[in-house]
Amino acid sequence: MSDHIEHKVIGTKQTLRSLKNNEVKAVYIARDAEERIVSDIQKAAKDSNVQIVFVPTMKELGKAFGIEVGAATAALLKEL
Repeated sequence: MSDHIEHKVIGTKQTLRSLKNNEVKAVYIARDAEERIVSDIQKAAKDSNVQIVFVPTMKELGKAFGIEVGAATAALLKEL
């Protein structure tokens, strides 16, 4: 992985995969993302007792995770 302070994944597919693999410390969900996109992530996070953090907009979430575009979901991964 990269030299970032925190290991992370960005995007719904990667976040969901990481949740299923029990690799996630916290999930971030943009409040302005479409419900149909984030509902599976929310359910998987709740089922796994993973912290869910809501971010006001997709643009803010993308910026917080170091990308130039918006993101509906992202996650911080557990240190391995």
